[in-house]
Parts: sequence; structure tokens; C-alpha cells
Amino acid sequence: MSNIANEINRRRTFAIISHPDAGKTTLTEKLLLYGGAINLAGSVKGKATARHAVSDWMEIEKERGISVTSSVLQFEYDGYCINILDTPGHQDFSEDTYRTLMAADSAVMVIDASKGVEAQTRKLFKVCGMRGIPIFTFINKMDRDANETLDLLDEIEKELGIETCPMNWPIGSGKNFKGVYDRQERCVITYSDTQKGTKEGETHVIPIDDEQAILEAIGENARAKLFDEIELLDTASAEFDLETVQSGQLTPVFFGSALTNFGVEIFLKHFLQMTTTPIARKSEQGLVDPVETPFSAFVFKIQANMNKAHRDRIAFMRICSGRFDANIDVKHVQGGRTLRLLQPQQLMASERKILDEAYAGDIIGVFDPGIFSIGDTICMPGEDIRYEGIPTFAPEHFARVRQVDTMKRKQFVKGINQIAQEGAIQIFQEISSGMEEIIVGVVGVLQFEVLKYRLENEYNVEIRMEPLPYEHIRWIENAEKIDVAKLSGTSDMKKIQDLKGNPLLLFINAWSVGMTLERNPDLQLSEFGRD
Repeated sequence: MSNIANEINRRRTFAIISHPDAGKTTLTEKLLLYGGAINLAGSVKGKATARHAVSDWMEIEKERGISVTSSVLQFEYDGYCINILDTPGHQDFSEDTYRTLMAADSAVMVIDASKGVEAQTRKLFKVCGMRGIPIFTFINKMDRDANETLDLLDEIEKELGIETCPMNWPIGSGKNFKGVYDRQERCVITYSDTQKGTKEGETHVIPIDDEQAILEAIGENARAKLFDEIELLDTASAEFDLETVQSGQLTPVFFGSALTNFGVEIFLKHFLQMTTTPIARKSEQGLVDPVETPFSAFVFKIQANMNKAHRDRIAFMRICSGRFDANIDVKHVQGGRTLRLLQPQQLMASERKILDEAYAGDIIGVFDPGIFSIGDTICMPGEDIRYEGIPTFAPEHFARVRQVDTMKRKQFVKGINQIAQEGAIQIFQEISSGMEEIIVGVVGVLQFEVLKYRLENEYNVEIRMEPLPYEHIRWIENAEKIDVAKLSGTSDMKKIQDLKGNPLLLFINAWSVGMTLERNPDLQLSEFGRD
């Protein structure tokens, strides 16, 4: 096997998803701890002087203790090269999560043991389902009082419509959390609390047949309950089948506590054996094999101002095939030009190091002078690859935005355009007004807060936002055949256009969409924008 094939086959690229506060960022940090990427895990929340989570690099994230943008983290562990995509948990940033899942080969779903399947877990799971990627479940916070284990599994199956296969089984929870039973190895691994920022404390592995040692380790009540549950599991639970897992129909389930580190390395070792090497990707020309095809990649995220000192703009690319060489020219398919990717770098949240090479499965960041868009394909000159586009979520909230100081018009237009190019917001204008009247559309209202914060802190522009009552947006599919100015609409309809000049309609009421279509028989409307 060639060196390129070896390098690609040892890569594992996955996203971590969860409802806010389920412990996703803490789990991410503990995985980095085992890979030696960091020496001390930070706390996600805490006082202003406390350490912050490595994956939360934006100032607003540190202040609020939530992730508002995806971050990329790479580390080595046990011969594997692991790329973790840490995603925002808050539903207002689900569009960013969706784009990130486009770059992942599998997903780890983190669930709070005391809360079970929460609203945002359902939404993110649906997004995973749209991609059909394997999902691995880590039920977290077993060091706190948890719901009954069987109830948790039943809830996952009913709420998410996916079968579960427990790979290990918790022994108690909260103060009575004793450890887990490893079903594959048929042994009990006992739990001992440890310092929160360091690696796992002392654990003992006891074969399930050594009943006396188990009795001494966990006590009679826990032992009796465990043996009853093992018997039930062996007869009633779904059998582990790797093919079913990899098709996204069965989720292996693990239990532990990311905060105290117990169960994290157990999960990591099993997960790496079960998850896939980089998978073939769909393109307009068919499936692209990661090993057999020369270098190709697609842009799934753009982020401005990661480095305040340089005011830079980074395009994040998922390498889909072959080996990337920093010294070669590549083809930007949508731009129709050959170029060299500038300052290619491996990322650790806001930390970065310049790299010479990377392989399929890796995520790299490159300096973007403003030429890349989300969904763009990069490949070798002479190749003709165009990866499937990343759909845009229709905004659900709208506001008119103006800068307070009219002398800062230039910074305002630059800032709002750059943030829009990242995909965090969508900007529109009234058809007759030019850039004087800017309307911002977002999927979740918290994105307005992020926009205001970033314009003030990164572009030194103060803004005023006037909420608009519109809730429904439609692109006009056949604009070239319709006289938009003469459209007969409803009183709550507003005509606007996007940055590419495509006309759109905004409505306050859902019924107005149907009525407008009735009044204009030739009109064709779509919920999705055009590239």
C-alpha cells in the first residue's frame, strides 16, 4: 500500500453534536487531553479570569460560555490522525452545524443522562439523517443523578427513530456511580474520581466471572442489579452490526462522565475501531474515491478575523481525495482559475501552524483574499470535479440594519458583507434602494446579537437594528420571465433582492405565499436560494 493510502486510511474525521450544556465541549477537550494536544482542560464556564475551553475561541463565546461557531481540532492518538469538528449546540446556529456535518464522516451525539433527548438533539439528529452518516452516542454526566438507563435508550429509539446498541452499561449514577460493564470484553471497569483537568484516575478492570471481586468493588445491591440488567441486555437489545452502524440505522451507545474523565478513553478506543476511514464523496461527476483520485477539496466554512492582529479571512476546506502539497498550483472550479492556496494551515481552534502537506480526511484552513464561497470545489488542474452544493437554510427572522455613525459607511458595508460571506447571516436590500437600506435575515435570533457584537468589536461600527415582522422568504425561480415590478401580491408582501441581484419576496403570513401564487399563475417560488 502506498504512503498516501496509509496516511488516508489512518484518518478519522467526525463532528460532535449536542443540545447546549450536554457537555460536548468538555468531552472534546478530554479527547484532546488523551491525544496529548493539550495538557490541561479548560472550563467552559466560570469567572472572567478562568481558563476557557480550547474550542471556544471567539470573545463572545468566552463571555457567554456557549459555542456560536464550529471549530476544528486535530490530534494524534494510537496511530490515528483525528480531526474533530466541534459544532455549536444552540439551535440558532444549526445552519453552521449542518455545513460542518458536510465535512464529517461520522458524528458523536452527546446526551445529558439526567435530561435525555432534548429539543436541539432532535433537530441535529435530523440533520445527520439528511447526510446518512454513522452516529455514535455518548451519554454524559453519569457522575450526576441520571434517568434510568433503559428509559434513556428507549427515548433515543422512539424520539430519534434509530436503534441503540449499548457497548457498555453504567453501574449506578451520581454519588452511586461505580463504573461501567464492558459488554464486548465482559468485564467491569470501576470508577474513581480524579482531578477534573487531568487524565482519567485509577481504574480497575474485573472479569465478570470474578463475582467476589465485583461484590467487593460495587456492593451487593449494585451487583445484583447489574447481573439482572446484563441478562436482559443479552436477550433484548439490538446486536452490534458494523454495516448497520455505518449506514446510520444503529447507534452504538457509551456511558461516562466527561467532566471527571471516566469512560472517555474507553469510548475513544472503541469508536476508532468502529468509525470509517475517509469516505467517497458525491460530486456532479459521480463518487470521488479518496485514495485513487488526486487532490480535491471543498470549502465548507469561511471565518473572518480569527486573528485580530491580522484581520484575516480563512476558508476551511475538507480534503476529499489524495494528498495536498502546499507547493503546487490547484484549480478553483467555480472561479475558473488556477492558483496556489495561500498560508495552508492546520488548526487547533484559534491556534494554527503552517503545513506543507495534508491528506483526504484532513481539514485545512487557507488564507482567502475574498475569492472563495461556501461549497466551492478545489482540485488539480486538468481534473473536472464539482462537489454537491451546500444548501442555504431559509432565514426565519429579519431586521433592518443601519450604522449609527454615517462616516463609517465603508467599514459597515465591508463588515456586514464579510460576515454574510461566512454564512452566519444573509443580507438583502430593497430593490430600489441600493446598499443604503440593508435587511438582514437569520435562522436564529441569537445571530443578531453575534452580528452586533462582531461589527462593534471587529469593525468598530455601532449599529441599530429594527426588527421586521416578516417570517417567510421565497426566491423567484423564473425571474427572467416575470416582471417583478408588476407582481400582484398581498398587503404584507415586500419585494427585496439578494447580493447577486436575485429578486425575493418576504411575507408576514404563510397564507400570503399561496395567495400570491394564485394571483400570479406564471410565478414560481422556491424556499432555497440559487448559487
